[in-house]
Amino acid sequence: MDWKTLQSLLSGVNKYSTAFSRIWLSVVFVFRVLVYVVAAERVWGDEQKDFDCNTRQPGCTNVCYDHFFPISNIRLWALQLIFVTCPSLLVIMHVAYREERERRHREKHGDKCARLYDNAGKKHGGLWWTYLLSLFFKFSVEIIFLYILHTLWYGFSFPRLVQCAGVSPCPNTVDCYIARPTEKKVFTYFMVGASAICIILTICEICYLICQRISRTVGKVKGKGAALHSPSSSRASTCRCHHVLPSHGGEEGISLGKGAEALRASAPNLTLI
Repeated sequence: MDWKTLQSLLSGVNKYSTAFSRIWLSVVFVFRVLVYVVAAERVWGDEQKDFDCNTRQPGCTNVCYDHFFPISNIRLWALQLIFVTCPSLLVIMHVAYREERERRHREKHGDKCARLYDNAGKKHGGLWWTYLLSLFFKFSVEIIFLYILHTLWYGFSFPRLVQCAGVSPCPNTVDCYIARPTEKKVFTYFMVGASAICIILTICEICYLICQRISRTVGKVKGKGAALHSPSSSRASTCRCHHVLPSHGGEEGISLGKGAEALRASAPNLTLI
């Protein structure tokens, strides 16, 4: 797997991320991907070859290994890292969609027309929901994989001796020995700890985004309330673009009404996604 390509793709997310997400990305690549590539792959490289059982029954060793290790830790971590980092690509894709939509809008209406987005990477509208859903997806993936790891390997532990009983073609209870169990246990605890840190950072970012959204909404409501109670404000002052001057039977009023209708027809329909 080319982890450098994945890192270069995810590095672009930092431009649209909060401080929590930047810390999360650093933890993922320094304490998870780097440890996985440099050390963990070598520790688990000989696990099946050095899984030693006190029997010569053909196929018994392979069956016992499959019974205790239905999926390798190293492959499970690789799947976890892929599923955890991929949701961040949704944010990049959404920003790219906004930029392309802005470019087509400029080509159609010219540079003097109002912009669709003041900043395509600002988390407003649909991009805010995309970002929040990506965080919930990452949180769910981390919890699911930790549960799988805890269920398959009896609480993240690696015993030195495992007993394979009642598994065909083994004739009786067979004792099997795991290669380097202490070292594997240390790496497992380290990866689980890094995953727990990522979960905490994700929860903090979710709470931060929701609180920020609530504070903005409350501020807008207070601002609108203050504007409505202000003596200098009026509804006509906020709707000048939609007013059509009444015509008292004169040609001037008719021409002004037609001109306003033409302006409304030519104005682009701006929707934020």
